[in-house]
Amino acid sequence: MTISSKGSELMERLRVVLQRVAPERRFALAYSGGLDSRFLSHASRLLGFAPLLIHVTGVHVGGDENLALSWARRQGFRLKLIELDPLDVEEVARGTRERCYGCKKATFAAIRQEAEGLPVCDGTNHSDVSPGVWRPGIRALKELGIESPLQEARLGKPEIHFLAAETGMERPDQLPEPCLLTRLPYGRAPTVGTLLKLKRAEQAVREALRRAGAPRLPFRLRLVAPGRAELHFSRAFAKELTPALMESARQAAASTAPEEFSGLACRVLDTLSGYYDRQSQG
Repeated sequence: MTISSKGSELMERLRVVLQRVAPERRFALAYSGGLDSRFLSHASRLLGFAPLLIHVTGVHVGGDENLALSWARRQGFRLKLIELDPLDVEEVARGTRERCYGCKKATFAAIRQEAEGLPVCDGTNHSDVSPGVWRPGIRALKELGIESPLQEARLGKPEIHFLAAETGMERPDQLPEPCLLTRLPYGRAPTVGTLLKLKRAEQAVREALRRAGAPRLPFRLRLVAPGRAELHFSRAFAKELTPALMESARQAAASTAPEEFSGLACRVLDTLSGYYDRQSQG
C-alpha cells in the first residue's frame, strides 16, 4: 500500500505508541464499532499488531451493532462479546453527572476480565481530551490503567478520517454514534423501555434520511424535559436541512412511539455533542 508522506508520519506516531503499549504485538481493544475503535483495529493490523476485539453490548448501545460486528468478522479479527446492563451501575441508574464514569468503570472492568492478560486499549482520540470538556469516563480509564493509543499519538478526528480514507478502510466518513444514555438529561433515571424507544426511533430517522438521499446527516434524538423530546441537527449541514427533510425525519421518529414522540420538535444546533453538559453549565 502506498500512502502519502503525511500519512506515513501519522502512522509512524501510532506505531511507536503501540510498540510501547504492546511490545509482543498483541493487545485487547474495547471495540464499540465506532470510527475510532474500527480505525485503531484496522491501523494496528496494518502496522503488524494483532488486536483482540472485545465488544460490550447492551440496551445503551447506539447505532447499528450488526454493521459493526459484521465488519470485524469480515476483516478476520478475533472478536469477543460481553453483555452488560448499564442500569446495574448506581451512577447510571440514578442518572447522575457521573453516569459516564460509572458506566466506563463497569465496562472496562468487564473487558479486563476477558482480555486474556493482554494490555487493554480503547479508542479515545486526541480530540476527545479538549480543555474544558466534561468527560468523566476518561477518569475511569486512567484509574483502570487503560491505554489510549490514538490520544497518545496525537491523532484526533481529522487525522483519523484522513488516515482511514488513505489506508482504504471501509466507511472512513462514519458518523459518531454515542451511547444512548447521552440522550437523557442528568437527573433522569433511564429505563430499558426508554432506551429501546430511543434506539428504534433513531433507526427510523436514519432510514428516513437514507431514503431522502441524506444518509450522512448527523442528528440526535433527545428527551430534553419530561414529556418533551427534540430532534437535533447540526448547523454545519444547514444547506441540506430542508423543512421537508426535517419533517420526514420527525414523522419517522414519532411513528415508532407516538406516546413519547408525537410532539417532537426539530432544532438546529451549532454543536451536536455534549448538549447536556453545556446546558448544566449555563
